[in-house]
Amino acid sequence: MLLPAPAWAQSILRDAETEAFFRASSDPIFAAAGLTPQSVHMYLLHANSINAFVTGGQNIFIHSGLLLESDDVNEFLGVIAHETCHIACGHRLRTGEAYASAGATSVLSMVLGAAAILAGGTDAGMGIMMAGQSMAQGQFLAYSRGQESEADLAGARYLETVGMSGEGMIRFFDKLRDQEILAQVRQDPYIRTHPLNRTRILQLQEAVERSPYYGNKPNPTLEEQFQRLKAKLLGYLYEPRRTLRLYPPSDTSLAARYARVYAYNKALEWDLALEEAKALVAMEPENPYFHEIMGQILFENGRVKDSLPVFQKAVDLAPDQPLISTALGQAMVSLEDKALMEKAIPILEDATRRDRGNSFAWFNLAKAYSWMGREAEASLATAERFYSAGNPIQAVMHAQRAVDSFKAGTPEWLRAQDILYVSQEAAEKFQKQQRRQQRRRLTFDNQE
Repeated sequence: MLLPAPAWAQSILRDAETEAFFRASSDPIFAAAGLTPQSVHMYLLHANSINAFVTGGQNIFIHSGLLLESDDVNEFLGVIAHETCHIACGHRLRTGEAYASAGATSVLSMVLGAAAILAGGTDAGMGIMMAGQSMAQGQFLAYSRGQESEADLAGARYLETVGMSGEGMIRFFDKLRDQEILAQVRQDPYIRTHPLNRTRILQLQEAVERSPYYGNKPNPTLEEQFQRLKAKLLGYLYEPRRTLRLYPPSDTSLAARYARVYAYNKALEWDLALEEAKALVAMEPENPYFHEIMGQILFENGRVKDSLPVFQKAVDLAPDQPLISTALGQAMVSLEDKALMEKAIPILEDATRRDRGNSFAWFNLAKAYSWMGREAEASLATAERFYSAGNPIQAVMHAQRAVDSFKAGTPEWLRAQDILYVSQEAAEKFQKQQRRQQRRRLTFDNQE
């Protein structure tokens, strides 16, 4: 798993196996909703809270806490089916209309309230204002609950289309229902953004019970993959002691070994981590992700040369996984050997072609270019790195160097121009925002 620079409030967790599972399990649901699966992007955020949301078009963000709290794959995919409707049903656009309607009610109440206060009716005016604000909030919440009910029923239809039961969605919502009575500061964000009530769950229950797949158990292949990923994520995020309590050495299941690999690696118990990784490879010799983790342990333990054939095996087994290719490229580049640098460049170039947002691959590619004396390409790769990481100020500096280095009109020069133009605009907005915040702080300090 990789933890790149955060682009949002939480960091994005990137892992080849997890992303492949997201695609394999969710693409049929997207297709059932009438979406083009390749146009929908899923991101795993490092956040303990239970939440999932749609934003920025066809992007689904999943908190790691939601994945860990899902007991089985049907619960997880129930949430994905629900979120899919928010995209397919156009809820983001319609939410803007709801805000506008509620805002009009709020503004009207402020105007009428202010008029009453000026006429001498202070209490009446305040009452009008408060009632208006309450009505506006009620309007929006009613609209939001309507959207959530629509997403429940549509999600159940999508699951039925792909031959799955929607019971997992109900079980997941039942877990959260009791949280409605908690204060907002103690609620998981999912409750605040997806208001639940008994009527909504009963409507969903009726729809799910009519499905011909009601009572079916989860798909065994998807369930096995899900439990592996859950153990893997838990081992990566939890403290080693906690992981080993949940998956003690006496548990020799594949999922338990997967969790312990990460726990031991995190505790710097590399011999034990390597032992578990070798056991995983022995159980499934053709699994690229088991070779990947074994290579990672060797690499982090300073056995970089030993990691190269292991990473190469992982790449051979999964040539279409840019994150695995990046791990091999990084190991090659880190040895600072000219022959290996030359071999690493096409590997990393292919990784960045397949995954342009892979800032880690861009970083290693820039290093390899620089080592080989290809400074113009190193500048462009560095500009790509900062552009993908959401750092426009650094992107501008390196893109300008690339523009000055490449011949005008070449594809590299045009790409550097594109990054420069977009990043300059973003950098200016960022700097204006910082100046506004600084002025607010100065004003606040003067008032104190």
